[in-house]
Amino acid sequence: MGITARGAGLLVAAVVLLGAGFRFAYPELTLLGAAAGAAVGYAALVAAWRPRLTVTRRADPDRVARGEPASMTLTVRNTGRLRSANLLAEDRCGDRSVPVPVLRLRPGRDTEVRYDVPTHRRGVVPVGPLRVTRRDPLGLVALARPYGVSVPVWVHPRVHPLTAVPTGAGRSLDGRVDGVPHGSITFDSLREYVVGDELRRVHWRTSARVGELMVRENVDTSLPRLVVLLDNRAAAHPQRVGPVAESFESACEAAASIVTAAHRADLPVLLLFVAPESTPPAEAQSPAGEVDATRALGPLDRLAAAELAAEADAVRAATTRLRQDRLGDTLVFLTGPGGRDELGHVGALRGAYPSVVVGVFGAAEPTPPGAAGLVVVDAADGAQFAAEWDGVRRW
Repeated sequence: MGITARGAGLLVAAVVLLGAGFRFAYPELTLLGAAAGAAVGYAALVAAWRPRLTVTRRADPDRVARGEPASMTLTVRNTGRLRSANLLAEDRCGDRSVPVPVLRLRPGRDTEVRYDVPTHRRGVVPVGPLRVTRRDPLGLVALARPYGVSVPVWVHPRVHPLTAVPTGAGRSLDGRVDGVPHGSITFDSLREYVVGDELRRVHWRTSARVGELMVRENVDTSLPRLVVLLDNRAAAHPQRVGPVAESFESACEAAASIVTAAHRADLPVLLLFVAPESTPPAEAQSPAGEVDATRALGPLDRLAAAELAAEADAVRAATTRLRQDRLGDTLVFLTGPGGRDELGHVGALRGAYPSVVVGVFGAAEPTPPGAAGLVVVDAADGAQFAAEWDGVRRW
């Protein structure tokens, strides 16, 4: 509860009048002081009354690419029995406030406000909660309360179309790694037979031993398995315009483009960050506007929530983990001008990853050719990276 300047002045006047009235035995001053104190007390009681309001939100859409339009529809309903007089409401949308008309809202009625959500920057835009301020008729006391929950709107990086994809790598028992453009089938596991399975895939020897039909599960081991490693260290992106590092924004666009192209081609892809990821909002919103805590965050959501971190030696730890796990056969490392000093650690992964591609964004000078034996793509932004990516012939 907050007392206004008018209320504070009246309260001080009440104390002074009561003190002077009792001290000098002036009943008129005492009466005026008591009236002033009673007015402040009445204002506090009126402001303390909590109106019964129901707040619902609907984002259209709740996930959008940077620069595309998105809007939020807010509905406020008065579920109480009294008219909501002397109410001021404003909704929080990112860094700005949106006024909501709820003054003298009748019982059982609602008011609806629709406004645009800023999408000019990548990120997670928190919308809400609604802040309702109740004042007394005299304007002496104001009390603000939140209504509803905060809902995130995910602004994804721009996605630039990519046409080229890696050809994959087939591994033989003698350790050779060959490019395999058409794929091969390899035994993976056994499972129980279900109606519709081909009989030629039944493993009869195992079926006779266990007493029920067992079917072979095969996988295509030569499908390209992409690992995208995004350098989210602050040291890798030293050039900033205000709070924004354009090289990091370009790297996020490149990562989003690669992930989207891999999903469209039904290729397995894994997105990793050099430094630990920042904690995204715990709850995701469904398209209907309801909170769905079970909705998993996809790669584009993680890129929307990505932030720069102050991690000095994170590249060494990340490359060590990649060498041990061997998560794919094509590694794409995306960094800024400050990350070129770490290309030696990335180049050491060529034994575990047959194809290693490095994207460097925002560098004033091109990366020296043949750096650590890597395929290096220098680009000013995500669009130029997409054009250079489609021109790569050596994976």
